[in-house]
Amino acid sequence: QVQLVESGGGSVQAGGSLRLSCAASGYTYSSYCMGWFRQAPGWEREGVASIDRLGSTTYANSVKGRFTISHDNAKNTLYLQMNSLKPDDTAMYYCAAGQQANWLCRLLNKDSWARAYWGQGTQVTVSS
Repeated sequence: QVQLVESGGGSVQAGGSLRLSCAASGYTYSSYCMGWFRQAPGWEREGVASIDRLGSTTYANSVKGRFTISHDNAKNTLYLQMNSLKPDDTAMYYCAAGQQANWLCRLLNKDSWARAYWGQGTQVTVSS
C-alpha cells in the first residue's frame, strides 16, 4: 500500500519561500512518477509539477522559474521548493504517485493522474 505524507506548508508573505516534502512508503520509486498538485477553495485541483521515472521534470506555466521539483531516492522523499511566492499560490498542496506511462506523467491534468495515490495535503498560504 503506497502511503504519501506531505509536510512543510505554512504561512508566508509574498516573495517568500517554502519547501514542501512528501515522504513516501510502500512502493518502488522506479515504478512511479511523482507530482505535486494544488487546489484552492472553489477551484479544481491543478497540476503544479511532475517528475517522471527518468528524472525529467515538467512545470505548470504559472510556476516555471519559481518552483523546483526533486526527489531524494535515499530518503524516498519528494520535494517542492517554492520561491518568489505569490498570493495566487495559496492552496492546499498534494503529492501524487502514479504508475502511468512517462508521457502521461508530463501531462499535469487530473485525468492523467486519475489512478494515482494521493497524500492528505499541506496548506500553503501567501499573504500580500
